Amino acid sequence: MVSLEDGADGIVTLRFVTPVAEGDERAYLDALHRIGAITRPFALLTVFGGAGALGREGEREQALWFKATRRHMNEVCRGLAIVRPGATQAMADTFGKLWTFPVTLEADETSARRRLATYLGSQP
Repeated sequence: MVSLEDGADGIVTLRFVTPVAEGDERAYLDALHRIGAITRPFALLTVFGGAGALGREGEREQALWFKATRRHMNEVCRGLAIVRPGATQAMADTFGKLWTFPVTLEADETSARRRLATYLGSQP
């Protein structure tokens, strides 16, 4: 299941979680393109859980999205918090090399939202 929520608090939430449905990979990639089109400052919360890996073409399209939106994301995104079972600091470090904004791993959505609120200059 993939969803993208644009909250009034300035936090954009991308979820890619179970149950996995046909078309989820395409929905995830489409969500990335919608995120890349945001023109106002925001913070990004990603919640991944059990959805599996992208296919070869999906990985390629995701990599192209990272490359195409890097400059724009650095201009508008204030921070990224990743909530993902089994995520490692090495994963966060990899994303941190893509962008200049802070990238953190968080244990749950509550702590992720609290962290992102600080990047946006507000408290939840």
